[in-house]
Amino acid sequence: MLNFIFILLVLISLFLGNAALSVFLGILFTYFFRPSQNFFSRRINTLPLQIGIVLLGATISMPYALSVSADYFPWISLFVIVSFIAGLIIGKILGIHQRLAFLLSSGAAICGGTAMAAVAPIIKAKPQELLIAMTIVFLLNAIAIILFPIVGNYLEMTNFEFGAWSALAIHDTSSVIGSAVTFGGESAQVAATLKLGRTIWLIPLILIANLIFNKQAKATKFPRFIIFFIAAIVLNTLLNFNSEVISLLKICSQIFLLFGLFCIGSQFDIDEIKSIDGKPLMMALILWVAVIPLAYFLVKYF
Repeated sequence: MLNFIFILLVLISLFLGNAALSVFLGILFTYFFRPSQNFFSRRINTLPLQIGIVLLGATISMPYALSVSADYFPWISLFVIVSFIAGLIIGKILGIHQRLAFLLSSGAAICGGTAMAAVAPIIKAKPQELLIAMTIVFLLNAIAIILFPIVGNYLEMTNFEFGAWSALAIHDTSSVIGSAVTFGGESAQVAATLKLGRTIWLIPLILIANLIFNKQAKATKFPRFIIFFIAAIVLNTLLNFNSEVISLLKICSQIFLLFGLFCIGSQFDIDEIKSIDGKPLMMALILWVAVIPLAYFLVKYF
């Protein structure tokens, strides 16, 4: 019976296709059905996440990303670096644990849930820390999908301007595209292309995370999945995968990422959520409030 419920909830999470909801369903599974520590979803730990990240790497071609976003890539890079560092500083000022601040900064600067899922195994983030970060990003993304098109129309932005603005200021790729589709025109194409420029920063992000959080080890163990992630990017660049292969890889990556996040949720101790305070949400809001006008300024005047 327990296995049937587990499979059913996993299928629901895959059908919904939302990272935060996958985590929540994992939590609900653990809270109501109390699986043992030896249960499948707890034993495999972060392996599905790592597989999903490697598959994601196979959808990225470095030359293509650089060529289609050549005009904006320097600004995207500056934006990512400034946002990430600002997030860490805000987290330090507010007294937020380094791991949680790193997760929130990664999600805000690069690509939301995907970035946080990528660094979580490296920085040894606790399940509740990933949950907090995923929940906050999920809430902000939901607001962005509704609010951004309204603001874009009010400011009389062009389709290109809105696509670029949403690609810079919204966390998750799905929410970026959702907001751009709502706005209309070519904004979705622009948003998808420029968002890829932020996604590329997953590579230095995971290298930095490994350097910071494993530097005290006697012999730094470089995570194998990071090597596979980089190899997948190189493979795509060399073989130039066609659109059908890329689409298949994206679907497979999404499946493993969502399943991995469900497993993360199943490891969460619901009682520990009582210890959460408002500081992480405050950090994310401060950073986002700073990022939105900065992104608009870059798009409008540069």
